[in-house]
Amino acid sequence: MNRLDTARSYETPEGILLELKTAGPVARACAWAIDALIRSGLYIAIALTLAWFGGLGFGVMLIFFFLIEWFYPVIFEVRNGGMTPGKKMMGVQVVHDDGTPVSWPSSIVRNLVRAADFLPLLYGFGLVAMLVNKDFKRLGDLAAGTLVIYREKGVQRDPPPPATPVQPPADLGVDDQETLLDFAERSSHLSRERNEELATILSDLTGARGEVGVARLHGYANWLAGRRSEA
Repeated sequence: MNRLDTARSYETPEGILLELKTAGPVARACAWAIDALIRSGLYIAIALTLAWFGGLGFGVMLIFFFLIEWFYPVIFEVRNGGMTPGKKMMGVQVVHDDGTPVSWPSSIVRNLVRAADFLPLLYGFGLVAMLVNKDFKRLGDLAAGTLVIYREKGVQRDPPPPATPVQPPADLGVDDQETLLDFAERSSHLSRERNEELATILSDLTGARGEVGVARLHGYANWLAGRRSEA
């Protein structure tokens, strides 16, 4: 699945540039197939259970089938970060065109229009719409103002080493804060000598060198990480 030509940029009102990597037909078809298998398993389990109740069971079964078919994707998309189980396994998610989480109305619209996307057979209209649209939108996405994008995995960062939190100077800039956090996250992987060497380099931020500088940097980092009491 080539992502090189599927990037879409969006600038937020705050001036932040987001890069959304739209998912193509192959990833989406695989996600749909996984969800279809899950729904089929639910249908079979419900049918086998309600078959014992005769005509009443058949009526209840149809109601359950209707609810699963139309609301299975909606509930998962809205309550699970835009991801049905199939989408989660394929690493894709549904969002609004501006990258914000999909809402109930948008998810309902995009899934109701699946009936038109499915025509004339096996999502024929939906596939044609995706292939002629640079964002790989099917008819439901066009109607709802949504995108299916690759989910970016968050970067796992090491927490700062335990230390008494110390409030950093009020004039500490964003770049300096990032530097402090970066030092604290790396320090557990460095030797004592290297930590003290780096603390000396950063002494203009702390006013201290060596071991005292290391402790102060750790204190600043714990404060910036949201700790307000001694670890």
